[in-house]
Amino acid sequence: MTEIPEHLRKRAEEARKKAEAAAGGGDAAADAPAASSDAPAGDSEAASKIPAHLLERSKAAKAAKSSTEVATAGTATAVAAAPAVAAAPVATGPGGHTQRLLTVVKSGSIQDVKSVPQDKVHVWPHLLVAEFVAAGVITAFTLIFSIFVNAPLLELANFNETPNPSKAPWYFLGLQELLTMFHPMVAGVTIPGMGLILLVLAPYIDKNPSNKPEDRKFAISLMTIHLMCWAVLVIIGSFFRGPGFNFVFPWEAGLFFEL
Repeated sequence: MTEIPEHLRKRAEEARKKAEAAAGGGDAAADAPAASSDAPAGDSEAASKIPAHLLERSKAAKAAKSSTEVATAGTATAVAAAPAVAAAPVATGPGGHTQRLLTVVKSGSIQDVKSVPQDKVHVWPHLLVAEFVAAGVITAFTLIFSIFVNAPLLELANFNETPNPSKAPWYFLGLQELLTMFHPMVAGVTIPGMGLILLVLAPYIDKNPSNKPEDRKFAISLMTIHLMCWAVLVIIGSFFRGPGFNFVFPWEAGLFFEL
Protein backbone atom coordinates (compact mmCIF):
# COMPACT_ATOMS: atom_id res chain seq x y z
CA MET A 1 0.00 0.00 0.00
CA THR A 2 1.30 3.46 -0.90
CA GLU A 3 2.40 5.57 2.07
CA ILE A 4 0.38 8.75 2.69
CA PRO A 5 2.54 11.91 2.44
CA GLU A 6 3.16 13.72 5.70
CA HIS A 7 1.70 17.08 4.58
CA LEU A 8 -1.60 15.46 3.59
CA ARG A 9 -1.84 13.69 6.95
CA LYS A 10 -1.25 16.94 8.86
CA ARG A 11 -3.82 18.74 6.76
CA ALA A 12 -6.42 16.03 7.47
CA GLU A 13 -5.75 16.16 11.22
CA GLU A 14 -6.13 19.95 11.32
CA ALA A 15 -9.40 19.73 9.39
CA ARG A 16 -10.68 17.05 11.77
CA LYS A 17 -9.85 19.20 14.82
CA LYS A 18 -11.62 22.20 13.30
CA ALA A 19 -14.70 20.09 12.57
CA GLU A 20 -14.80 18.81 16.18
CA ALA A 21 -14.37 22.33 17.54
CA ALA A 22 -17.18 23.59 15.33
CA ALA A 23 -19.47 20.75 16.45
CA GLY A 24 -18.68 21.50 20.14
CA GLY A 25 -19.47 25.19 19.64
CA GLY A 26 -22.84 24.28 18.07
CA ASP A 27 -23.83 22.15 21.11
CA ALA A 28 -22.87 24.96 23.47
CA ALA A 29 -24.97 27.41 21.49
CA ALA A 30 -27.94 24.99 21.67
CA ASP A 31 -27.66 24.80 25.50
CA ALA A 32 -27.31 28.57 25.83
CA PRO A 33 -31.08 29.46 25.57
CA ALA A 34 -31.98 27.02 28.35
CA ALA A 35 -29.30 28.45 30.59
CA SER A 36 -30.38 31.94 29.83
CA SER A 37 -33.94 31.13 30.76
CA ASP A 38 -32.82 29.89 34.19
CA ALA A 39 -30.34 32.75 34.67
CA PRO A 40 -31.07 35.58 37.07
CA ALA A 41 -32.68 38.75 35.98
CA GLY A 42 -29.32 40.58 35.94
CA ASP A 43 -27.98 38.27 33.22
CA SER A 44 -31.08 38.69 31.10
CA GLU A 45 -30.73 42.42 31.37
CA ALA A 46 -27.09 42.19 30.25
CA ALA A 47 -28.06 39.97 27.31
CA SER A 48 -30.86 42.27 26.34
CA LYS A 49 -28.37 45.03 25.71
CA ILE A 50 -27.30 43.26 22.43
CA PRO A 51 -29.79 43.91 19.62
CA ALA A 52 -31.70 40.87 18.42
CA HIS A 53 -30.80 41.33 14.74
CA LEU A 54 -27.07 41.25 15.59
CA LEU A 55 -27.55 37.99 17.47
CA GLU A 56 -29.38 36.45 14.53
CA ARG A 57 -26.66 37.59 12.11
CA SER A 58 -23.95 36.10 14.35
CA LYS A 59 -25.77 32.76 14.58
CA ALA A 60 -26.20 32.61 10.78
CA ALA A 61 -22.52 33.38 10.18
CA LYS A 62 -21.43 30.68 12.65
CA ALA A 63 -23.72 28.12 11.04
CA ALA A 64 -22.40 28.90 7.54
CA LYS A 65 -18.80 28.76 8.73
CA SER A 66 -19.32 25.42 10.48
CA SER A 67 -20.93 23.86 7.37
CA THR A 68 -18.02 25.03 5.20
CA GLU A 69 -15.44 23.65 7.59
CA VAL A 70 -17.25 20.31 7.76
CA ALA A 71 -17.23 20.03 3.94
CA THR A 72 -13.53 20.94 3.81
CA ALA A 73 -12.73 18.40 6.52
CA GLY A 74 -14.62 15.69 4.61
CA THR A 75 -12.69 16.42 1.41
CA ALA A 76 -9.36 16.42 3.25
CA THR A 77 -10.24 13.14 4.92
CA ALA A 78 -11.08 11.55 1.59
CA VAL A 79 -7.82 12.79 0.15
CA ALA A 80 -5.91 11.47 3.12
CA ALA A 81 -7.66 8.09 2.92
CA ALA A 82 -7.07 7.68 -0.80
CA PRO A 83 -3.68 6.30 -1.89
CA ALA A 84 -1.39 9.12 -2.92
CA VAL A 85 -0.40 9.06 -6.56
CA ALA A 86 2.81 10.76 -7.54
CA ALA A 87 2.05 13.59 -9.96
CA ALA A 88 3.98 13.57 -13.19
CA PRO A 89 6.47 16.44 -13.46
CA VAL A 90 5.18 19.26 -15.64
CA ALA A 91 7.72 20.64 -18.08
CA THR A 92 7.80 24.40 -18.15
CA GLY A 93 9.28 26.70 -20.73
CA PRO A 94 10.75 30.21 -20.54
CA GLY A 95 8.80 32.38 -18.10
CA GLY A 96 7.06 29.37 -16.56
CA HIS A 97 4.78 28.82 -19.58
CA THR A 98 3.37 25.33 -19.98
CA GLN A 99 1.89 25.48 -23.47
CA ARG A 100 2.13 22.35 -25.52
CA LEU A 101 4.23 22.45 -28.64
CA LEU A 102 1.27 21.51 -30.85
CA THR A 103 -0.65 24.55 -29.63
CA VAL A 104 2.18 26.88 -30.63
CA VAL A 105 3.24 25.41 -33.98
CA LYS A 106 0.65 25.52 -36.72
CA SER A 107 -0.48 22.12 -37.88
CA GLY A 108 0.48 21.05 -41.37
CA SER A 109 3.29 19.45 -43.28
CA ILE A 110 6.64 21.18 -43.36
CA GLN A 111 7.34 20.07 -46.93
CA ASP A 112 5.28 21.35 -49.83
CA VAL A 113 3.76 18.30 -51.45
CA LYS A 114 2.01 20.21 -54.22
CA SER A 115 3.48 19.77 -57.67
CA VAL A 116 4.41 23.19 -59.04
CA PRO A 117 5.01 23.38 -62.80
CA GLN A 118 8.55 24.42 -63.67
CA ASP A 119 9.40 26.34 -66.85
CA LYS A 120 13.15 25.72 -66.49
CA VAL A 121 15.34 22.77 -67.43
CA HIS A 122 18.88 21.85 -66.47
CA VAL A 123 21.75 22.65 -68.83
CA TRP A 124 22.94 19.08 -68.49
CA PRO A 125 21.66 16.87 -69.93
CA HIS A 126 18.74 18.64 -71.65
CA LEU A 127 20.45 21.58 -73.38
CA LEU A 128 23.88 20.09 -74.00
CA VAL A 129 22.47 16.89 -75.46
CA ALA A 130 20.37 18.87 -77.98
CA GLU A 131 23.37 21.04 -78.92
CA PHE A 132 25.62 18.01 -79.30
CA VAL A 133 23.12 16.29 -81.59
CA ALA A 134 22.74 19.45 -83.70
CA ALA A 135 26.53 19.85 -84.00
CA GLY A 136 26.89 16.21 -85.02
CA VAL A 137 24.21 16.53 -87.71
CA ILE A 138 25.81 19.68 -89.19
CA THR A 139 29.28 18.10 -89.16
CA ALA A 140 28.03 14.96 -90.92
CA PHE A 141 26.18 17.06 -93.54
CA THR A 142 29.27 19.18 -94.24
CA LEU A 143 31.47 16.09 -94.57
CA ILE A 144 29.10 14.34 -96.98
CA PHE A 145 28.54 17.54 -98.98
CA SER A 146 32.31 18.12 -99.35
CA ILE A 147 32.78 14.59 -100.72
CA PHE A 148 30.37 15.07 -103.61
CA VAL A 149 30.76 18.80 -104.28
CA ASN A 150 34.15 20.39 -104.88
CA ALA A 151 34.97 23.80 -103.45
CA PRO A 152 34.75 26.67 -106.02
CA LEU A 153 38.48 27.36 -106.11
CA LEU A 154 40.06 29.65 -108.68
CA GLU A 155 43.28 29.08 -110.59
CA LEU A 156 46.62 29.50 -108.91
CA ALA A 157 47.27 33.04 -107.80
CA ASN A 158 49.63 35.16 -109.93
CA PHE A 159 51.59 37.46 -107.67
CA ASN A 160 52.46 39.66 -110.65
CA GLU A 161 48.80 40.43 -111.32
CA THR A 162 46.38 41.69 -108.67
CA PRO A 163 42.72 41.04 -109.47
CA ASN A 164 40.57 44.11 -109.82
CA PRO A 165 38.35 44.40 -107.85
CA SER A 166 39.99 42.47 -105.02
CA LYS A 167 37.17 41.32 -102.77
CA ALA A 168 37.10 39.31 -99.58
CA PRO A 169 34.87 36.24 -99.27
CA TRP A 170 31.19 37.11 -99.27
CA TYR A 171 30.79 36.65 -95.48
CA PHE A 172 33.48 39.35 -94.94
CA LEU A 173 32.25 41.76 -97.57
CA GLY A 174 30.14 43.61 -95.02
CA LEU A 175 33.26 44.42 -93.02
CA GLN A 176 35.12 45.42 -96.20
CA GLU A 177 32.22 47.70 -97.09
CA LEU A 178 32.53 49.41 -93.70
CA LEU A 179 36.24 50.06 -94.43
CA THR A 180 35.24 52.20 -97.40
CA MET A 181 33.09 54.43 -95.15
CA PHE A 182 35.02 54.73 -91.83
CA HIS A 183 38.51 54.66 -90.39
CA PRO A 184 39.88 51.12 -90.02
CA MET A 185 39.80 51.44 -86.21
CA VAL A 186 36.14 52.43 -86.26
CA ALA A 187 35.08 50.00 -89.01
CA GLY A 188 37.06 47.00 -87.76
CA VAL A 189 36.86 47.36 -83.97
CA THR A 190 34.39 49.94 -82.67
CA ILE A 191 31.26 49.21 -84.72
CA PRO A 192 31.51 45.38 -84.63
CA GLY A 193 32.41 45.50 -80.91
CA MET A 194 29.42 47.67 -80.07
CA GLY A 195 27.15 45.34 -82.04
CA LEU A 196 28.44 42.25 -80.24
CA ILE A 197 28.18 43.87 -76.80
CA LEU A 198 24.61 44.94 -77.52
CA LEU A 199 23.69 41.40 -78.57
CA VAL A 200 25.28 39.99 -75.40
CA LEU A 201 23.36 42.43 -73.19
CA ALA A 202 20.04 41.84 -74.97
CA PRO A 203 18.91 38.92 -72.73
CA TYR A 204 19.58 41.05 -69.63
CA ILE A 205 17.76 44.09 -71.02
CA ASP A 206 14.73 42.18 -72.27
CA LYS A 207 13.84 39.68 -69.52
CA ASN A 208 10.46 38.72 -70.94
CA PRO A 209 10.14 34.91 -70.60
CA SER A 210 7.47 34.60 -73.29
CA ASN A 211 8.18 32.65 -76.48
CA LYS A 212 5.55 34.46 -78.56
CA PRO A 213 6.93 36.91 -81.16
CA GLU A 214 4.29 39.51 -80.35
CA ASP A 215 5.53 39.59 -76.74
CA ARG A 216 9.25 39.93 -77.62
CA LYS A 217 9.19 43.11 -79.70
CA PHE A 218 12.46 44.49 -78.34
CA ALA A 219 14.52 41.34 -78.93
CA ILE A 220 13.04 40.71 -82.37
CA SER A 221 13.52 44.33 -83.41
CA LEU A 222 17.16 44.32 -82.26
CA MET A 223 18.01 41.10 -84.10
CA THR A 224 16.14 42.23 -87.24
CA ILE A 225 18.07 45.52 -87.38
CA HIS A 226 21.35 43.67 -86.90
CA LEU A 227 20.67 41.16 -89.68
CA MET A 228 19.28 43.75 -92.08
CA CYS A 229 22.26 46.09 -91.67
CA TRP A 230 24.74 43.29 -92.21
CA ALA A 231 22.78 41.87 -95.15
CA VAL A 232 22.64 45.28 -96.86
CA LEU A 233 26.41 45.75 -96.45
CA VAL A 234 27.10 42.28 -97.88
CA ILE A 235 24.78 42.84 -100.86
CA ILE A 236 26.37 46.21 -101.67
CA GLY A 237 29.89 44.80 -101.42
CA SER A 238 28.99 41.76 -103.54
CA PHE A 239 26.94 43.22 -106.40
CA PHE A 240 27.47 47.00 -106.37
CA ARG A 241 31.29 47.23 -106.23
CA GLY A 242 33.29 47.09 -109.40
CA PRO A 243 36.93 47.81 -110.43
CA GLY A 244 38.77 49.79 -107.76
CA PHE A 245 35.96 48.83 -105.40
CA ASN A 246 33.93 51.68 -106.79
CA PHE A 247 30.15 51.80 -106.64
CA VAL A 248 28.57 50.52 -109.89
CA PHE A 249 25.20 49.26 -111.01
CA PRO A 250 25.37 45.53 -111.89
CA TRP A 251 22.90 45.89 -114.79
CA GLU A 252 25.20 48.47 -116.43
CA ALA A 253 28.82 47.52 -115.63
CA GLY A 254 28.32 43.80 -115.06
CA LEU A 255 28.54 41.53 -112.06
CA PHE A 256 31.87 41.54 -110.24
CA PHE A 257 31.22 38.75 -107.81
CA GLU A 258 32.58 35.23 -107.39
CA LEU A 259 32.21 32.69 -104.66
